[in-house]
Amino acid sequence: MIILFDLDGTLIDSTEAILECFHHAFSVHNAPLPSDDAIKALIGYPLDIMFADLGVEEASVWDYVATYKEEYRNISTQKTFLLENAREAVLMASKFATLGIVTTKTAEYSKILMEHFGLMEHFEVLIGREDVQNPKPHAEPILKALASLETEGKEIWMIGDTKLDLIAAQNAGVHSIGVLCGYETKAVLEIYTDCILRDTLEAIEQLYRKKISHT
Repeated sequence: MIILFDLDGTLIDSTEAILECFHHAFSVHNAPLPSDDAIKALIGYPLDIMFADLGVEEASVWDYVATYKEEYRNISTQKTFLLENAREAVLMASKFATLGIVTTKTAEYSKILMEHFGLMEHFEVLIGREDVQNPKPHAEPILKALASLETEGKEIWMIGDTKLDLIAAQNAGVHSIGVLCGYETKAVLEIYTDCILRDTLEAIEQLYRKKISHT
């Protein structure tokens, strides 16, 4: 079995870091600050899309992204936390499956975070925003992750907390589980998957039961 995880809202909570970096970017560029709710509604999308949707002109988007990343580099490990049961989920999953991460976060910072939490060693692959032309919900990030793994004869699952994760799974032709420990509502997740669970540990427990029932 192969299990691919999203990061934000699935394994980690970086809401505080994300909001602070958006506040910093808008402040540095002397622009009106959008509401925190408006920012949080876009978490899961790539930064360039988030800034554009928050009203930044196309010509300035990448300047805002660069400012954001400078601040994120400074504060990410101090203001990002593992979600409840996330560590247990990864440790349990590593005992019966090959694991990967597929995120719209920058891969460089994602690896730093997972190393900070002592979990990176359990993942065989990590695909971030800079690794693909087309981020989730496109299939490319999942397919690129799978290209580096031995997939023959293995069930493949994507676990995520937003519709982007679940649509990407559909587009890549893999199974999906939506989790309610992140940013999307159950009503939205139900549109894109038949399997919705409380959190990532519950998802892993279900996949473990599924695996042993087939052995």
